[in-house]
Amino acid sequence: MENIEKICDELVSWLREKVSEANARGIVFGLSGGIDSAVVAGFAKKAFPENSLGIIMPCHSNPIDEEHGILVAESLNLKTTKIDLTSTYDIFMETVSNNGESKLAEANVKPRLRMTTLYYFAQKYNYLVAGPSNKSEFTVGYFTKHGDSAVDIFPIASFVKSEVRELAYCLNIPEKIINKPPTAGLWENQTDEKEMGFSYDVLDNYIKTGNGDKEVVDKIEKMNKRSEHKRKFPPIFTSEK
Repeated sequence: MENIEKICDELVSWLREKVSEANARGIVFGLSGGIDSAVVAGFAKKAFPENSLGIIMPCHSNPIDEEHGILVAESLNLKTTKIDLTSTYDIFMETVSNNGESKLAEANVKPRLRMTTLYYFAQKYNYLVAGPSNKSEFTVGYFTKHGDSAVDIFPIASFVKSEVRELAYCLNIPEKIINKPPTAGLWENQTDEKEMGFSYDVLDNYIKTGNGDKEVVDKIEKMNKRSEHKRKFPPIFTSEK
């Protein structure tokens, strides 16, 4: 990106503006150990050095996720709180008598529990919840409705994944975080690119240029159309009378 330092300064100012408009005091966000949440954390810390809070929320998670979340927090000198949602998740699944009928429905409970946790702390401290979605994920609907998309502000949703990497370097995010394979952590050995069926580089190129292999372009456009409801406010019925 050109003028990346200017963009970073503008984003910090935007965060302060949005928090002020909401009469809030700071920002809270999930800290997963991935690059997107790390970049959100970096900007939150710049905008609100004393009022930015990262919540680490393991839930049958790979231990490396927590380790990387702590690494990000230490590199940014960021305040964090750990809320282990594993037992909460287990109790919920027992309550709904889950028999493993839908792997995705089961997995999506995790980001929705995390959303509930983030809003608890947001209300407790009068903070806004910042979401980690980037433009690449947003375009194809690669996020959980009312889960990681249920936030107050999207700091990086106008940047494709490759641009998020550039922002991460600008924020001095550890290279171990920048270079790790992106994953939503929904199940063991799950990765974003494996689940989507194409790489972020291919997706980013399509978003920026409209070009790409026909088979992949058709798949991206189909995913975009099918996920349109996830990017819109729920429809409201109005009578013609």
